[in-house]
Amino acid sequence: MPDWSYHVLFKPWLSKLSPVTSREFLHKNMNRIASLPGGGHIIHFLGREEISERPATSLGRELIPGPVGLSGKIDPRLSGTKAFRNLGFSMIEIGPVTLEPEKGDDPIRKEGRLLLPDHGEAIGLEETVRRLETLDAEIPFLFHLRGSQEEIMKMAKALQPFHGIFSVPDHEWKPELIDILSKWKPVFLRVPSGDVSEVRRLEGVEGVILEESSREGTIETHKDALEKLKGYDVITVGGVEEPADALDLLSAGASMVFLSAEYVEAGPGLPKRIHEALLDEKLEACERETGWMWYFLFGLAVFLGGLLALVFSLTSVILPYDEAFLGISRQELLLFNERILWFMAHDRMTLAGTMISGGLLYMWLARFSVSKGEKWGKQAIDFAAIAGFLGILFFIGYGYFDWLHLLFWIILLPLYVTGWMKSRGLSENPTSKNRKNDRTWLLGVYGQFCFVVLGFSFILGGMIISYIGMTEVFIPTDVQYLCMPPELIQNFNERLIPVIAHDRAGFGSALFSVGSLVLMSALWGYHQGKRWFWWMFLIGGIPAFAAGIFVHVMIGYTTFIHLLPAYIALFFYVAGLVLSYRFLMNK
Repeated sequence: MPDWSYHVLFKPWLSKLSPVTSREFLHKNMNRIASLPGGGHIIHFLGREEISERPATSLGRELIPGPVGLSGKIDPRLSGTKAFRNLGFSMIEIGPVTLEPEKGDDPIRKEGRLLLPDHGEAIGLEETVRRLETLDAEIPFLFHLRGSQEEIMKMAKALQPFHGIFSVPDHEWKPELIDILSKWKPVFLRVPSGDVSEVRRLEGVEGVILEESSREGTIETHKDALEKLKGYDVITVGGVEEPADALDLLSAGASMVFLSAEYVEAGPGLPKRIHEALLDEKLEACERETGWMWYFLFGLAVFLGGLLALVFSLTSVILPYDEAFLGISRQELLLFNERILWFMAHDRMTLAGTMISGGLLYMWLARFSVSKGEKWGKQAIDFAAIAGFLGILFFIGYGYFDWLHLLFWIILLPLYVTGWMKSRGLSENPTSKNRKNDRTWLLGVYGQFCFVVLGFSFILGGMIISYIGMTEVFIPTDVQYLCMPPELIQNFNERLIPVIAHDRAGFGSALFSVGSLVLMSALWGYHQGKRWFWWMFLIGGIPAFAAGIFVHVMIGYTTFIHLLPAYIALFFYVAGLVLSYRFLMNK
């Protein structure tokens, strides 16, 4: 569940439920999705929570892929563990693990903020082991063991097969206990953030876990404790409300930061935002061959092809090979029903506008994403391009093959294949200037939501139009505009409907392809300070909307219900640009 859906769709009404009810609703449903075949890929597609190798860290003898973990207070019943593996966490705390189940205290909301109890519920050792056995995760766990020395020994032995580290409370530290546990896993000592005076005298522990402060100023308390714990691997729990907090703690000496109650307020995108902020501070610019120029030329060819199609749609509409296939001239078609020609112009101009917009998006992504080695930009281009190439099958779905489309396909294919070959192996993750949970960021979340809806609507519209083009061809408003039933058109020239169907299916395929670019860019490339992204959407969207709406006015096909999807898409396009302006354009 990325931020654009969490803050816009779910958080407003979930906050009206009790904390436990809303927590279990989210976690169980996220777990159901993660448990489906390919469920992890769905979560990854929507949130793109990849962890770069650059901010990798280590805890004791464990190599950890990133510095962000999840506190066990967030998911004490382990009802969402499968989903959290895909949300950008490098380690998940399990527990507190107790020998027997404990009820504990429930979280509460106070003055609009979520407060998690110091002594929360625990599901018991038997249920913990059972749930862990259902996971196939490589992600390590932090086992928070709570109980007497004998109980901790028994729990540690049961949890030994699972990947991770142990933690024991400071009051249960005993040399003989630490000696035994450390043979199985690295052992960390849990201490209150404000009381670390005795830590340096302890032997056998490989690190320290700073429990979040129950009073105000958790960040400052953690930073003061970190100053006294030089030489230890230190995990801080809680206090991280925004990426800037995590960066402060990591720069102060923390090895990892574990997100607690603030994660619920900030949203599930917080780990991703932290990783992107870390990369923004650590990433060094490097020039290398990424194949971006070939992708750029591919987009340029699509753009020029769209301009050519626009010229045809504004002049003759049908071309000589169209007339040859139909066996009638343009003049004969005008004499039969001039609206048929304008109707064909309507399909061909919307296709032209879509191609021009798609070409611009390809060029922008190639220049500003693929050129930096970013994996997401390449994947967006690859998916959209392959979908566009497969669209040629739609052209012949009704018995008419357009040779100009084949020629265009032949020109595009080598450009794309060369770009694909030269860009193999791209693995860079995007960076972001975002550090704060301020109003600019929140408006940006709503702006991203608008762009995501726009992309989904284009994809859905492309699928529907392609289906109509290969089946019924006309919808009721089309028949109303033509003032003629399809049967009469068929009786006049049995090849005329296949030509119209070919245009419709082709436009649907192009809209699906461009919609894929819009959706994946909105999901994966939307980061604060990326000015080029805002300009890409502004300039890239104008041709498609201008052509799509202008041609309807030009030919007099202005039925409100027919243009309603375009008006809705235009609303989300403009709203996305307005809401995201400061987020994307301010450096």
